[in-house]
Amino acid sequence: MEINNLFNKSIVITGASSGAGRAAALEFAGYGTKLILAARNENALQEVADECIELGAEFITVVTDLTDPKAMINLANAANDWALKIDVWINNAGVLAAGDFEVTPMEVHAQVIKTNLLGYMNGAHAVLPIFKKQGYGTLINNISIGGFLPVPYGAGYTASKFGLRGFSEALKGELSTWRDINVCDLFPAFLDTPGIQHAGNFTGKVLKPAPPVYDPQRLAKAMVKTAQYPKSSTSVGSASVMLRLSHALFPRLTTSITAAFMRSYLKNADPIALTSGNLFNTVDYGMSTNGGWSIPGEPKAHRKYIAAGLIAGFAAGYLLINLNKNS
Repeated sequence: MEINNLFNKSIVITGASSGAGRAAALEFAGYGTKLILAARNENALQEVADECIELGAEFITVVTDLTDPKAMINLANAANDWALKIDVWINNAGVLAAGDFEVTPMEVHAQVIKTNLLGYMNGAHAVLPIFKKQGYGTLINNISIGGFLPVPYGAGYTASKFGLRGFSEALKGELSTWRDINVCDLFPAFLDTPGIQHAGNFTGKVLKPAPPVYDPQRLAKAMVKTAQYPKSSTSVGSASVMLRLSHALFPRLTTSITAAFMRSYLKNADPIALTSGNLFNTVDYGMSTNGGWSIPGEPKAHRKYIAAGLIAGFAAGYLLINLNKNS
């Protein structure tokens, strides 16, 4: 069911305290929506809510840990009690941990999966009874290109994203007879958010996102468009399309090149202490929408440079892999 006019529509957003979730809240606020903002950081949520009021939205904030199924049911009930409906539920919150698989503690891998996969399942499990009772609703899953492209030195993250894509596909089949209940997946490329600052880091080296990185506002606009005109799958950013195609056509080569680049980067990166970041507890830094990594200018202007960069990267990566094999 399309809801072109978002005025007075109720939108639940998890992970709304920073990054893409914060950008989405601000984007939806301009449409006069009723926002239900959820995250673990109460102070940051209130900051976002204050900005949303200025843009014309009504809101409530619900401090929520999406790894807790009961907390997610409470979020769904709070949203439904306040707005008397839930039009759109956006599963957005996510975490990252980087490091050699065997060096990274298993409890870290498990927490990444509990957040990125089970957290989204908790959200869907909480909201679907409401959707079915009212006869409509749109569930949006922010999966990322990580649902198609493996991330070496991020095995737990990859497991969570590949699993999430599979879960969402299964759910679409299960709900295929519910004409007005939509499950929509978004696959953005790397985003300029504070997420990498929050990451669990067991590499011992400073982490930076792989270019090109996109302004999270692009994903926020894609979320708004998907809420208005639900679509099963949407790639956000030219790099997402190209990387998805690359792995589909050349899976082993793409993964090998990705790993080679990461090894090269980590070899030369500055040292840093190991940290679990925001995996187990919220943090009080990096609560903005942007992380300061993105390239300026209009997205379309970058497409030819992104394409050329990826082609050159593949060539360099292929040579790097073969040189390492022969050395």
